[in-house]
Amino acid sequence: IPGQERIRKRMKRFWKDIKRYMPYAKYATKSGLKSEVASSHLSWLWWILDPILFMLVYWFIFMVIFGQKKEYFHIFVFVGLSMWNLFNKTVSGSVRIVAANRAVVTKVYIPKYFLIIILLFQNLFKMAISFGIVIVMMMWSHVPVSYNVIYVIPIFVDLILITFGVSAILAHFGVFFDDLKNITNVGLRILFYMSGIFYVITDRVNEAIATLLLKVNPVGFLIDACRSALVYCETPHRKLILLWFVIGAALSAIGVAIIYKNENNYVKVI
Repeated sequence: IPGQERIRKRMKRFWKDIKRYMPYAKYATKSGLKSEVASSHLSWLWWILDPILFMLVYWFIFMVIFGQKKEYFHIFVFVGLSMWNLFNKTVSGSVRIVAANRAVVTKVYIPKYFLIIILLFQNLFKMAISFGIVIVMMMWSHVPVSYNVIYVIPIFVDLILITFGVSAILAHFGVFFDDLKNITNVGLRILFYMSGIFYVITDRVNEAIATLLLKVNPVGFLIDACRSALVYCETPHRKLILLWFVIGAALSAIGVAIIYKNENNYVKVI
């Protein structure tokens, strides 16, 4: 069947490219991280200070000013911000990533989705630092830990797949539509407030809207599921975790297929 044959060839090409270009992705990730802090006196310490300072701002606003009484609220906020930053920075940075790397893509061949992988690796490194801080905060606050913490692994896998899939699709269309960057930024701003970063969704909206935000919005669901498993010793919705894994894998496959099909045209446009 022609359709199945195309899928098989693309999968074979994808795994071949992963093996071939992954060393470059790792090197580019390290170089990008080093360049970010090259001119800073505090160097890599900013990767620790930056999320802590943001957490303190939101903690002050919602704990002190608005009187939020959620248990372990400082950890609650930190987990949400850490996961959101991975999604937000990768997606927003991917929209114009091909044009931003014009000097690379016009001189040497590299599968264009690897530009997204490099950006994703950089943001994953920063999220890893943030969750290292989360662990320290949990120990300091004597947060109990249960076996449900194992669900954090598939939750992170879902987040990575969904982030990569959405980023790959937007990276393709971002080559041809300059305005997509502004539209994406507005959409991400709306999604930020819909994802319960600094409030408990079920406490602030009615049941129907809460169900919509927690089941249809993957970012809101995954943040809530991670908090439940990691901080509050609760079992997250396992069927939804599996569903979003399937959706994330499908989005990633679609994004890679679109880029493979059209990447020869990108150089002509940029």
